[in-house]
This record gives sequence, C-alpha cells and structure tokens, in this order.
Amino acid sequence: MKKLLMLSSALLLAAGVFAQAKKPTIMVVPSDRYCIENGYKTTFDNQGTIVELPDYKKLLQNDADMRLAISKISGIMSDREFPLKDLEQEMRNMSNEAAESSVLTGASGGGIVESPIDALKRTAKADIIMDLDVSLEKNGPKNRVRFILNGLDAYTSKNVASSTGVGEPSTSSSVGILIEEAVLSHMDEFCGRLQAHFDDMFKNGREVKIMVKLFDGSEVNLNEEFDYNGNTDELGILIEDWMADNTVGGRYSLTDGTENFQRYEQVRIPLYYERNGRERAMDTRTYVNNLKSFLAKPPFNLESKVYMRGLGEAWLIIGEK
Repeated sequence: MKKLLMLSSALLLAAGVFAQAKKPTIMVVPSDRYCIENGYKTTFDNQGTIVELPDYKKLLQNDADMRLAISKISGIMSDREFPLKDLEQEMRNMSNEAAESSVLTGASGGGIVESPIDALKRTAKADIIMDLDVSLEKNGPKNRVRFILNGLDAYTSKNVASSTGVGEPSTSSSVGILIEEAVLSHMDEFCGRLQAHFDDMFKNGREVKIMVKLFDGSEVNLNEEFDYNGNTDELGILIEDWMADNTVGGRYSLTDGTENFQRYEQVRIPLYYERNGRERAMDTRTYVNNLKSFLAKPPFNLESKVYMRGLGEAWLIIGEK
C-alpha cells in the first residue's frame, strides 16, 4: 500500500509538471513572398541594388483575407495554449518606437536601419515566428486554399517546424473558414515539432552568436595577460572560461579568433534567469551584458560596449563605452 501511495504521488507530481510545462511564445507573420507579390512592400536602393522588403502595416490596412488568415492561425494556436504576440499590436508598438527613433542619428549622421522582421523580432521577442503563405485558388463556384506554414526560431531563423497543404474545394466565400479547414488537420504534428524544439531549448539552452571585438586604439588585446583568481592567463582564454561557466552544459563553439577578436557560435544561453527573486527571460543582450559586467570588475577594469545585430547575435566591443 505504501508503494502504491508513493507511485500515485509520483504520477500526480509528473502530471502537474507536464501541465505547467512552458510553451514557446509565437507570432504569426505573413511571408515575404506573399507581401511582395501582392504589392505590400517598400523598396530602397542599397548601394545600387534595389531591395524589396515587406510592408506589414500596409498589408494589415488593406488585405482582409490575410488578416483573417493570421487571426485564424493565431486562434488555433491559442486553443493549444501557445502564448501569442499579436502582429497588429506589435506594429503599433513599432510605430510609437519609430517616432522616438526618428530623432536619433549616429555619429556620421546616418539613421537607424533595420528590416521589418528584425524590428518585429526585437520588439516582440517571440520565441517562434510562424511564417504564413496563403494562396486562394478559384475553380468556377468553388474555392480552395493552399498554404505553407514555417515555424522559424526567432533567434537563429532556423526552420524548426513546417507544414504545407491544400484545402478541400468549397463554395464557401469565407477565406477564414477555408484556412481553418485546410490547416486544422496538420496542426497537431506542427505544434508537436514546435514544442519539441522549445523543450530542447529549455533543456539545452537557446542558441545565439557572440562576437568579442576591440575598438581601434584599445589599450589591450586578447593576448594580454591578467592575474585572475591566482592564475595568470590571456584575456581571450579568461573570456572563454567565462563562456564555459555561463552556458548551459558548457555548450558553445569558438569558431575563430585572433588577438583582436573571438567569434562564438552555437552558444547555448539559458532561457530564464532569476533576479530579485523573480524569474525573467534571458535574451542575448542580457547575457552579453553579464560578460560586460565581468570585464568591468578587477583585475580587468575594462570598458566595453554591447552592439546588437538582430535578436540572436551580439558584439561586445572592448575599449570604450
């Protein structure tokens, strides 16, 4: 009887842990192809090359079908208890931020340049971007929907789940219903892949890239030796030791390095950290700021600056703030 009670307690505990398992935060975004092909785009000249970028705001204001499709996919994910970031709300947040950023310029007089999807990733900080491509095919009185849905890790842009399908022909004029019918039969497997990817991140850490660089005129380089905790080592080696101590399972890859830079890839940072007794989400900026704080203390006493290159890559530049 005692063993049965212990087994029952263990099963209940396991069920409770499973029920409380964290799910990735997602945001549904129309694909670049859909936006550009349907005229929801902006263009600019990048040193003689014309670059086309999606214009999400224009799409949301003019394309009722895609707006409804995004709403339906979001609803399906919400039913499966995935936390959502709303594209339209995030676009409002970006507009407010853009108004403030418009007065900011760099030392050379240039403004802040960022692609729409990078800006969305930075603002929303969703774990997964659900990239949705939809086309409506007409055959007489009947319509059917063809869709491509890709789940992209917001930090690495790696495709971690995908699903494609074609709905059954229908006389329904509602694109929302057609989307719902076409997608529903594919979503269990898709959501399973998303959750498996997030579970791997929860266990093994989120993958990011880190670059350590030096400002021109820096008084130190990565070969300079410091006495740290009774041992004398080069700065580059001590930084690598810090990476080993502060990654999940010591997982990272130093892919290249000289006395002037180190490039780290496949850096696995924890998803969460505790501050003032509260659990907070860890991101690349927070992680690299911790390295910055480490180098600001004795025996290094080094000033450095954190420069973000998208959501999943950061540079720590040593030599000045």
